[in-house]
Amino acid sequence: MDFKNPDVLLFSGTSHPTLAVELAKELKIEPGKIKIERFPDGEIDVEIKQTVRGRDVVLMQTVALDPNEYLVELLIMIDAMRRSSAKSIMIVIPYYGYCRQDRKDRPRVPITAKLVANMLSAAGATRILTMDLHAGQLQGFFEIPVDNLYGRPRLVEAFRSLCPVENCVVVTPDIGSVKLARSYAAQLGVPMAIVDKQRLSPTQIGSVTLIGDVKGKNVLLADDICSTGGTLLSAAKACQEKGAKRIFAAVTHGMFARETLQRIEQSPIEALLVSNTIPFTDRPEGSSKIHTVSVAPLLAEAIQRILSQESISSLYEIV
Repeated sequence: MDFKNPDVLLFSGTSHPTLAVELAKELKIEPGKIKIERFPDGEIDVEIKQTVRGRDVVLMQTVALDPNEYLVELLIMIDAMRRSSAKSIMIVIPYYGYCRQDRKDRPRVPITAKLVANMLSAAGATRILTMDLHAGQLQGFFEIPVDNLYGRPRLVEAFRSLCPVENCVVVTPDIGSVKLARSYAAQLGVPMAIVDKQRLSPTQIGSVTLIGDVKGKNVLLADDICSTGGTLLSAAKACQEKGAKRIFAAVTHGMFARETLQRIEQSPIEALLVSNTIPFTDRPEGSSKIHTVSVAPLLAEAIQRILSQESISSLYEIV
């Protein structure tokens, strides 16, 4: 990629240094120099080790696995850049922490996703670039521009290399993912089915009903987030019981709580395609089912277009 903005500086927090290195490589620039340490009492100390005055700054931080720590670290980095007279401060958040707390679904609960949006704006962010927000309305929580990219094109490309799509059906693991599954089905040019589940708690799934025909078909389960794996695994079992031939899964954000990957290894799922928006911390030894797909090229292309004041609408189109 021919990057057209030599004045841009890319800095990274401590949440996902591997993806930051990939992103810098895609942009053909050196990572910015920043020191992030902890004081003896646990407070975060940030020092920018080069001038950013009058420069376009990109800060990358994924707010996952230890969301409170990484969010505060990000806010402090933004403040440091603002006080150092950066021209603009684009925040690249591959996974937007607290995105599932996006509405008041019970009495006396917060809308934490909105609170996080307020904090990022107040700290000095001028633009947000993220991926697969759990709910589209989160973009309206900000008073600054937000670009929400989709991991689907990269995941579909990887899926095509694993399985022929002629006898495939896309299955949504729950009602909330219907729109996402429809996009997968449209890009692959295949039909879709729906798994309707009754959730008993954040970690327990009750009754599961499959709406659609998967008998003798290759199934692709499509979802945005996998945490405990309960939704994916119950959907995979339902498809298996209804006669699915082969079962695959694709998720953008692999949160993977403890033992989730091990459960996936023992499930009917033949392969799980997952982007690298969140770093892996406990991949099972000898794991053969997990296929990681990098989103660094997609993020780099969006950054290049935004800073060059070019349209990024084509990055949302089905190809």
